[in-house]
Amino acid sequence: MTGALAGWLQILALVAALALSYRPLGDHLAHTLTTARHLRAERLVYRLGGVDGDADQGWPAYLRGVLAFSAVSVLFLYGFLRLQNHLLLSLGRQPMPADQAFNTAASFATNTNWQSYSGESTLGHLVQMAGLAVQNFVSAAVGIAVVAALIRGFTRERTDQVGNFWVDLTRIVVRVLLPIAFVFAIVLVAGGVIQNFHGVESIRTVVGGHQNLIGGPVASQEAIKELGTNGGGFYNANSAHPFENPNPFTNWLEIYLLLVISFSLPRTFGRMVGDHRQGYAIVTVMAVIWAASVAVVTVNELHSVSSRAGHAAGGMLEGKEQRFGIWASALFAAPTTLTSTGAVNSAHDSYTPFGGGMTIFNMMLGEIAPGGTGSGLYGILILAIIAVFVAGLMVGRTPEYLGKKLGAREMKFASLYILTTPAIVLVGAGLAMALPGQRAAMLNHGPHGFSEVLYAFTSAANNNGSAFAGLGANTAWYNTALGLVMLLGRYLPMVFVLALAGSLARQQPVPVTAGTLPTHRPQFVGLLTGVVLIVVGLTYFPALSLGPLAEGLQ
Repeated sequence: MTGALAGWLQILALVAALALSYRPLGDHLAHTLTTARHLRAERLVYRLGGVDGDADQGWPAYLRGVLAFSAVSVLFLYGFLRLQNHLLLSLGRQPMPADQAFNTAASFATNTNWQSYSGESTLGHLVQMAGLAVQNFVSAAVGIAVVAALIRGFTRERTDQVGNFWVDLTRIVVRVLLPIAFVFAIVLVAGGVIQNFHGVESIRTVVGGHQNLIGGPVASQEAIKELGTNGGGFYNANSAHPFENPNPFTNWLEIYLLLVISFSLPRTFGRMVGDHRQGYAIVTVMAVIWAASVAVVTVNELHSVSSRAGHAAGGMLEGKEQRFGIWASALFAAPTTLTSTGAVNSAHDSYTPFGGGMTIFNMMLGEIAPGGTGSGLYGILILAIIAVFVAGLMVGRTPEYLGKKLGAREMKFASLYILTTPAIVLVGAGLAMALPGQRAAMLNHGPHGFSEVLYAFTSAANNNGSAFAGLGANTAWYNTALGLVMLLGRYLPMVFVLALAGSLARQQPVPVTAGTLPTHRPQFVGLLTGVVLIVVGLTYFPALSLGPLAEGLQ
């Protein structure tokens, strides 16, 4: 079987699997977020936390719940990392330095999973399991909970209540993430991913040398790492490591897992607002952008003109695993940067200028195609509101979306959401380039070196976690700066999303008239796609011109 045929078959199989999952998983998520019935395990959690499972919250209370839970998560994980030498299964690991522990705690609590350390040589098994893997579950659930509150803003009227954060969080973990991750962890074990509690073992290599290898509970962490669009690897090589991702089947499965929830959430949206056509419109925009991104990355890696040697070899093979090849590497790179996952099965720093530039652009889009668990959907819904507003300006009519008027208050929240992340990225990258000591962390100079810095801050602010490898980011300044960027990039947008949800929930729905913009037709799909590309292009084009575009045109 030729490489091209195998590549097309895995893409078609992935699309088919996601299409088959769209309705059942989306409906299950909708039922989870709307049912009045509590499971016995959930009622136990409510009693332990002193939560009234039948009480709703206004958006300020919902937001306080998100922030309080996330703050406790950061502090808990920070303590875990600083005290790991006193814990069971520590494998003799020393405490993580304070700045790196802050960076790591902020990273995993915000669903970023940026890693400035090598997991196999830095962390013990208990920290990996009870610290990092637990955050993989709850940080993913927080994103879904926030988008659930926004959807309720569209469906409720004359109220300031948008749900109960503690109920949403518990249900998402218990009914969705835990059972799916459990099943796929077993599948990954069957596929060759390791799952044990082995320590360091010295292995005799084929050439007669010795290499130290460490085992661990990898499959259980790998499943939720992808399913929750987290991305942090048990090993430094992440999903390029054969213990995490041993063969083409597990590679395909991991790509499916990192896409499946985010691509199914538009179905949840359509069911909760009572119009499945709205969900189909949103998922179509996501699919168009996803397909375009995969095509750009794949074509550039297969047919690069920037390297004569790479072109002669049939593509850019540097930094890519031979057991996956170019097609599977590109298929992994595009979705992982479009979904805030950040897991990698190849070195993005070794990609062609335009291929690597596309991975940066994917994150700059706000990771909305399909985006992180929950965060992708609320991101594209904000852009849908912007699109409706733009259409209203064209015809001189007050914009409406799903029966709710979009007035000055709603547009302020949407605009602040759109502006927040780019401001964080560009200010952070600008500071790093302005400070001589931080420029020294660039192992490359010129446009590619700038791309490394831009990638780091784009990845952190958009809670992705992947990186160009040529930046020495394990310094006190970068650990602190990127940790702060992760926190601001995660929680400031959530403030505006929940405030918008409360504003929409207080409204009385307006009836559909002949002048109402249909938001389920192909024209709106095209309009929303254009708004996504234009808004991002105008914001980031100057920075991209200094980095990957300049490098690619050299």
